[in-house]
Amino acid sequence: MIAFVAGKLITKIKMPSILGWLIVGMILGPHAVKLIPQGVLDAVWYKTLIMWMQCAFGVMLGSELIWSKLKTSGKALIITTLTQSLGAFAVVALAFGIVFYFTNIPVYLAFVFGGIALATAPAPALSIVKEFHAKGPVTNTLLPMTILDDIVGISVFFTVNSLIARIVSGGAIPLYMIPVMIFLPIMIGMIVGLPTGLLLKRCKNKCTNLTVLLCGITVTMVTGWIINTYLLSGITLNYMLMGVSFSAVFSNMVTPLQLDHINNYFAPILGVCLLAAIVDLGAPLDYHLILGAGLYTFIYITARAFGKYFGARAGAKLTHMPDTVGKYLGLTLLPHSGVSLVFTGIICSTLASAPELVQIVQGTIAAAAIINEFIAVIAAKKGFELAGEIS
Repeated sequence: MIAFVAGKLITKIKMPSILGWLIVGMILGPHAVKLIPQGVLDAVWYKTLIMWMQCAFGVMLGSELIWSKLKTSGKALIITTLTQSLGAFAVVALAFGIVFYFTNIPVYLAFVFGGIALATAPAPALSIVKEFHAKGPVTNTLLPMTILDDIVGISVFFTVNSLIARIVSGGAIPLYMIPVMIFLPIMIGMIVGLPTGLLLKRCKNKCTNLTVLLCGITVTMVTGWIINTYLLSGITLNYMLMGVSFSAVFSNMVTPLQLDHINNYFAPILGVCLLAAIVDLGAPLDYHLILGAGLYTFIYITARAFGKYFGARAGAKLTHMPDTVGKYLGLTLLPHSGVSLVFTGIICSTLASAPELVQIVQGTIAAAAIINEFIAVIAAKKGFELAGEIS
């Protein structure tokens, strides 16, 4: 409730609510006023609840992966998505790789930052489109790109996460387990998503739609937990990815109108899950680390912005998109906080055996999420203005 109020207050200065949630999580956590102590964060019931919420959060991403929309995105859009996403990954990983090489920090950690940097939070830019009624080539490119960006970001990040898991385990994880860690959560979600979609097609009212959806999320989470606990002990599967694939399957089975209704029914629950997930990510963050992560934070924000902007510009030029797309699309892709914080929580679980590396990642990304979001929202709005798509 405190985080909800903080989110509402921060929107008064035209900033996304997620910043308020993160700040409140840090304040309530074990490093500040301790209303959410470490004992709660480590409790089994709490971790189980967060797993369910991560799965539910994935439903938001998966419902955007509609095949009919992806087919019409076009070659130009796909190429530009790859250049801006992989551009951010390459520039950030290279920058941190050089720094870590000379500071005796494991160089593989650079790929962690590169994997997190791919993520683009669409909500700030899309809220600007809605608020100012933006129209034009940049807007038309950005909207479907947010969907494709999710696919690329999730694929690259979980590949990096699996490789890092093998490294930090000292090679204990067999090589064949890397694709298992990527594709098993997808398969679990798809298997549960298919009967859920068949049931949803028969549902005619809000109550039954919502009941089937919540049961589907629960079955997905429990199935993943059983497999993770009893068959893959010592390896952590990703519950958000289960939710993404679960949602993507049933979203392509129901009609667009019914999907809109389902998303509207689920929106309040999703809002609570998102809020709780961000407060959970903020709670273990030590604000002392944020104050001490200046150099890494600067490198991260600068390298990511460079990769996103010039990657988008290169892709637009290669595919002969309008000049305004090449010049200003990259500015609308800078918002970052939401998905980056979720990815941070996942990678920190993978790095749990190396707490000194966890501190570097948490401190850097937490600071970047706050600082970058202020810069990115202003830059995104300016990008639409310079493109002549809002007055």
